[in-house]
Amino acid sequence: MSKPMKHIAFLTAFSAAVVASSAAVQAQSATDIGKMSFFITSVGSPNGANFGGLEGADAHCTTLAEAAGSSKTWAAYLSTSMVIDRSSGSAQITDGISARDRIGSGPWYNAVGDMIAKDIDDLHSASVNINLETGLDENGAQVNGRGATPNKHDILTGTDSNGHFSTAGGDTTCGNWTSDGEGSAIVGHHDRIGLNASRNMVSWNSAHGSAGCGADDLPRTGGAGLLYCFAVE
Repeated sequence: MSKPMKHIAFLTAFSAAVVASSAAVQAQSATDIGKMSFFITSVGSPNGANFGGLEGADAHCTTLAEAAGSSKTWAAYLSTSMVIDRSSGSAQITDGISARDRIGSGPWYNAVGDMIAKDIDDLHSASVNINLETGLDENGAQVNGRGATPNKHDILTGTDSNGHFSTAGGDTTCGNWTSDGEGSAIVGHHDRIGLNASRNMVSWNSAHGSAGCGADDLPRTGGAGLLYCFAVE
């Protein structure tokens, strides 16, 4: 190769490297982990909907957030079901826990600084800013929605649309997040897309029940056992 050609090749390679480096810096600067107070988990539990209860689910959020560089206190947006214990001969009822009561008071921002909601009421209103573009994981990456392969828009919640524990009856929380077999859990759609056009703009936190609780069951309706995580302080 002649010297002029070598020089041109060098400049071309150098320019490509500069562009790639600049893109990487821009992508990194686009995230604001220090401000982040909301994310969707990038991965679920290997045990499906079994996180070892609320404590384990909170720990899952915290582990992922810390790996991304966050030092906040995190809670999973999960409700638990009412428990009726008849072992003593008389029914002992323990009320469920509502997801909305576990996540602080807001405001909440995603990993690139978009406001999700200013407070609890805003979070559970029609103006909540959770959708395919804003429902990012802890690293600022978009989470697959309906139409992507695989679809991951089913996010485990166990709640009604107002963020309260469900009173519909039956299992709505996969045994209060301890079952990876039989049962079901209410899920929301982070992309707000339903099964067809007439059911679009469905609830981000309460769309339908899962097909089961195991790691092989959750994908059957478009899920991967992912959680919403909120910074409580």
